[in-house]
Amino acid sequence: MLPALLASIPSPPEDVIRIGPVPLHMYGLMIAIGVLVAAKVTEVRWVRRGHDAKEFGDLVVWLVLGGVVGARLYHVVTDYQLFRDDPLRVLRIWEGGLAIWGAVLGGALVAVVMTRRRHLDLGDLLDCAAPALAFAQAIGRWGNWFNQELFGRPTTLPWGLEIDPVHRPAGYERYATFHPTFLYESLWCAALGFTLLWVDKRFTLAKGQLFALYCAGYTAFRFFMELIRSDEAHEIGPLRVNGWVSVVVFVTAVTAFVVLGRRQRAHETALTP
Repeated sequence: MLPALLASIPSPPEDVIRIGPVPLHMYGLMIAIGVLVAAKVTEVRWVRRGHDAKEFGDLVVWLVLGGVVGARLYHVVTDYQLFRDDPLRVLRIWEGGLAIWGAVLGGALVAVVMTRRRHLDLGDLLDCAAPALAFAQAIGRWGNWFNQELFGRPTTLPWGLEIDPVHRPAGYERYATFHPTFLYESLWCAALGFTLLWVDKRFTLAKGQLFALYCAGYTAFRFFMELIRSDEAHEIGPLRVNGWVSVVVFVTAVTAFVVLGRRQRAHETALTP
C-alpha cells in the first residue's frame, strides 16, 4: 500500500521564498536553524555539567564563525574546479557548498584556541557539542533538498527523489528519480544525536569519548553514502576524496576513543589506595 502511494519524493520547485521584496534562501535558512538548535543543545548540556552559561555565550559566535569559514574553505579546496570561471562564487554560500568536516575542523580549532585562552574545559565542550552537531546536520541537510543537490545515483525505489533536468549530472539526464541521500543522512544524524544523548546518560565516559563516538558514528555512515553519490567529485584510486576522509576520521576516532578510555582507567587505578 505505502509504496504504491509514495511513488517518489518531489523536489521543491525553487529554493527561495519571498517575504515581500526580501528573498529568503531555504538552504541558508536550514543551516541557520541547525546552528541555532546546535547552540541551544550545547549550552544546555554545558550548564548541566556545572559550567556557566555566560562562558558558552562568549564562545558561541566565534565557534559558529569558525565552523562556517572552515566549511566553506573545505568545499572550495576540495572542489576548486567549480570556482575557476567565477571566483566570486566562493562568497555565495546560499547556493550550497558547506562541508561538514570543514565545519567540524574550523569549529574545533576555534574551540582549542578559545578554551586555552579562557581556561575552559575543551573535553567537556566537545562532548557537549557532539549530539548537537548531529542534530544540526539532520536539519541542515534539508537545505540540499531545496537546492536539488548532493543526491545519490538513479533509483526506481518508491522513495526516489525527483530531480529537475537542469539539476541532473552529466550522464544521468535520462533518469528522473535518484536516491535521496539528504534524507538518508538527515535520519541517520537525528538517530545518532539521540543515541549519543542516551550513551552519555547511560555510561560514564572519559572526556572526549562522546565526541569521538560522534565522529566514528557519522563517518561510518558517510563512507557508504559516498559510494552512491552522483555529483562530480575528485577521486583518489577507488574512492572519492570524502570517502577517504571518512576512513581516516573513523580510524582516528576509534583510536581516540580507546586511548581516552585506557587513560581514564589508568588514572582511576592510580588514585585507588
